[in-house]
Amino acid sequence: MAHEILMLGTGNAFLPHGRHHSFCCIDRKHIIDAPPTALASLRRAGIPISDIETIFVTHVHGDHVFGFPFLLLERRYISDREMVKPLTIVGSKLVKERLWQLCQLAYPGSLEEIFQTINWVEESSGIVNEWTFERFKVLHDASVDPHGYRLEHSSGANLVHSGDTGPCEMLYQAIERSRIAIIEMGIPEWVPSEEHHKPSHIESLSQRVPDTKLLLTHTFLDMEDSEFEVLMSNQYPIFPNNVTHAYDGISLLWDGNNWN
Repeated sequence: MAHEILMLGTGNAFLPHGRHHSFCCIDRKHIIDAPPTALASLRRAGIPISDIETIFVTHVHGDHVFGFPFLLLERRYISDREMVKPLTIVGSKLVKERLWQLCQLAYPGSLEEIFQTINWVEESSGIVNEWTFERFKVLHDASVDPHGYRLEHSSGANLVHSGDTGPCEMLYQAIERSRIAIIEMGIPEWVPSEEHHKPSHIESLSQRVPDTKLLLTHTFLDMEDSEFEVLMSNQYPIFPNNVTHAYDGISLLWDGNNWN
């Protein structure tokens, strides 16, 4: 069975030149998070908004969920006016509360009806739309309920999404059981924070999991072909062969054994 990982955005919160906010789409119908640029990213890829069946939410920082009201508004008034296309959201009770607050702030009186049609999954593991998921805590600002995900299909396709996090043993153990990890590298080496991966962390992880692909997202790096003044950096660290610097639009297909 064919599966696709499509990176619709690969930038961190500061939107390095040439990148939308970090945003992953699986099989063109399951998304991880709903960043502010989500609607633009889906439009750019030609994916109908009403085709989205599942949203896996990693945490509720703005660059990961502030696009949600726009996705819901589009479904309600453009692509699913009859509200017949099912939508499942996987996340904690806090996720549901915050997304409702966002909808009320953005479009009071416009989203109540469609919000009530959402299927909410608060469990930390289960099966949603043919994908078995595990949700686990990661190392990030505790107030935004940070989690990573491991997903596996009955076909054998599997992946990990780190969300935002620094080095985290639970995350690394999930990666060791997986063929690919979509992992953030949100800050350069000199930033004094342990709640994001830095290049040195990626270097160490790549040596720990030499047989797992690491696809870097949520990056601080401008695209190399940017014509604008450098925002933070355009100097790409050199990593082992199992590490790839993702870019907006990169696509990987499952060949029955691996992602290529």
